[in-house]
Amino acid sequence: MRWPKALAAICASLVLLGSCEWLSTERAARERSNEILAHSIFSDPKTFNPVLVTDDTSRQALAPIFEGLVRIDPKTTRPAPALARTWRSMDEGRVWVFELRQDVVWHDGRPFTSADVVFTFETIFNDAVPNSARYSLTVAGEPIRVKSDGPHRVRFEMSQAFAPFLYAMDVWILPAHLLRASLDKGEFTRKWGIDTAPEKIVGTGPYRMTRYVASQVMEFSRNDNYWERTPEGAPLPFLAKRATLIVPEQNTIALRFLAGQTHYYEPRPEEIPNLEDRADELEIHVNEIGIDTGNQFVVFNRNPNHWNELGADGRPDPKLEWFSDRDFLRALAHAVDKPGMVNTVYYGFGVPSVANISPSNHIFHNPNLEDYQYDLELSRRLLETSGYIDRDGDGIREDRHGNPIVFGLTTNAGNTLRERLCSILLQDWQSLGLKIHYRPQTFQSLVERLNVTHDWDVVMIGFTGSLDPNNGANFLRSSGNLHIWNPAQKTPATPWEAEIDDLLDQGAAELDLEKRKLFYWRIQTIIHRELPFIGLVRQRKAFAWSRDLENFNPLVWGLWKPNQIDINP
Repeated sequence: MRWPKALAAICASLVLLGSCEWLSTERAARERSNEILAHSIFSDPKTFNPVLVTDDTSRQALAPIFEGLVRIDPKTTRPAPALARTWRSMDEGRVWVFELRQDVVWHDGRPFTSADVVFTFETIFNDAVPNSARYSLTVAGEPIRVKSDGPHRVRFEMSQAFAPFLYAMDVWILPAHLLRASLDKGEFTRKWGIDTAPEKIVGTGPYRMTRYVASQVMEFSRNDNYWERTPEGAPLPFLAKRATLIVPEQNTIALRFLAGQTHYYEPRPEEIPNLEDRADELEIHVNEIGIDTGNQFVVFNRNPNHWNELGADGRPDPKLEWFSDRDFLRALAHAVDKPGMVNTVYYGFGVPSVANISPSNHIFHNPNLEDYQYDLELSRRLLETSGYIDRDGDGIREDRHGNPIVFGLTTNAGNTLRERLCSILLQDWQSLGLKIHYRPQTFQSLVERLNVTHDWDVVMIGFTGSLDPNNGANFLRSSGNLHIWNPAQKTPATPWEAEIDDLLDQGAAELDLEKRKLFYWRIQTIIHRELPFIGLVRQRKAFAWSRDLENFNPLVWGLWKPNQIDINP
């Protein structure tokens, strides 16, 4: 796979789509061929505002632009210096002092200072700015206090020791000089939407976004004033350009990689053997890198505000009772054919998902949970004894009040893996006498329903994992904005959610790692028992990439030293 041909192929394909502006001629392709790193993502970003990000595509779009005080090394899984060059803790871990780099400037040339760090945390804890970061940065129910001790020193103060502190410090830092006014005016959430001109998105990262065409491409150019250097003193990043193609269909993403239009690709399970067999022909490397750190699951809407709004005469929709009934959920869990999913959807490149923390997280994964075995007869018995019976002989079960068990299932259209998982669920769940309406939706529509309207019944979706479980507090905590089965609760709706809240607090305060992990093991046990969502299968992930790439090191927790990636001439 030679890159000049690849760029010409991209250009040709964009002509067919009606646009080839981003690489207008073969001559431009030849001139830039050794400098452009290209890959594909599944959908458009939802925002260019770093604080408002809740989806992976927006996170990928902004990752080259913004940085935190620390970065997490995917090889060692330990925090490493980024915008902060050193740090130290005092007062038994209740105070941390960071020494900031003095050679960092924003993309617009303004110097990076402690004022930007203070502003970022002020924004995160502003009640008018909904965001995920605040849930992992709250200590004993209180915001972390952030103070400037000079232009290049920042002090963090907490009421108690906070074990995950350094892992929480990879939050992206914002430019105070550009965003302060919008926060003061209460307009921050309208700042830096996807309609913002890319050159106005200013970070300190290795690249600037230079062009965004919806549903087509994002272009990035090297930040020539970037602070990082190689050990030998060479400036980073090596590559002058990056391109992210937006391709909302997985088959097309695969075809573009096979055609040499992109440099790297995370293959679906069924594609791995073929890529391995054709590695020499395609001039690619194919490596299995480990079990997915995230989780594919089906989640049930337990949001009483939604169901009360839709219920007749002010009474809750019956679905709320079903989705809160542990016996109903156990019946569905025993009707999930995970072995079949591993064999037919993942082609053997998968493992059943039992705990909500991945086995790749060797410390915090709970290895002691026993999975719900696939047993349709047991599912039927559980439904019968719980009062879900076909009372009128029409083939559809009714609840105790005579309501037929009818609900919707959805996932994001075009994600063929999730669509195949849904087809297996549909077959087994409907064989139990449940009527299910399956309607895939665009990813944008799905995110809107999950985050804004909350208008959904059952969703199949996946979340990425984090090395420190506290970074998933926005999902686990009852008040979290991504506690998707019943988000942003003022007080915990159930005793078990209250217990998880308490366990999160205790786990964050415990500095002994062996003791600390037990709090998160307990959280996984509670979720496994209460079943607000049912884990399905985790992929044994693989990565495929062009042999033209140098210093390309994909690991299960991310790319190692991505700024040193280069392309052979």
